[in-house]
Amino acid sequence: MSWESVWPYLTAVLVVAAAAGAGRRLWRTDRSLRGRDRRWRQEDAVAAGRRTLAEVDAMTGTEFEELVAGLCRRDGCTEVRRVGGAGDNGADVLGRLPDGRTMVVQCKRYAPSRAVPHRELRDLLGARVHFRADVAVFVTTSRFTGPSEKFALEHDILAVHRDHLGLWNNGASLLSLREVNGRGQGDARHRNRWKQAYGG
Repeated sequence: MSWESVWPYLTAVLVVAAAAGAGRRLWRTDRSLRGRDRRWRQEDAVAAGRRTLAEVDAMTGTEFEELVAGLCRRDGCTEVRRVGGAGDNGADVLGRLPDGRTMVVQCKRYAPSRAVPHRELRDLLGARVHFRADVAVFVTTSRFTGPSEKFALEHDILAVHRDHLGLWNNGASLLSLREVNGRGQGDARHRNRWKQAYGG
């Protein structure tokens, strides 16, 4: 076999190998850039939607519902819509979680010194049945009473109190809050600081 008959094949193999190597490098670079872009977009979305809790306290009820709906969308929820108002059947926001489960959300923008009684969570339980939702979420700018927090745990309601709202607003995902659901609302020192700051 002579060199004249082999070199075109050898050249073709080298060209294909070089093209494959270049293609792989381009693919890895593209994947890396897309990943960074996704992270930047997420950080921008968090920064754009971030409000201080003082700003949240100054919102109207409708503005608070829109904030919660926006946080749900930021976390990848779909079909999110605000339905609060007269005749809302106990729901302020409806939508689907990223995994496809349906959710119903009740939003209460209360003064921080006020606690959410368990009858409010009972209404949300009724809304979950009415809307045939898989997940019920109660979001408040205040805190829950002991019985209301217990009721939420017994009936698998995600109870997002003021501290958790602050975490969610600052970038934690809604589903990550499920891991700390019902684990209390701070130790005695935290509750004392709460009372000094907000009363109640």
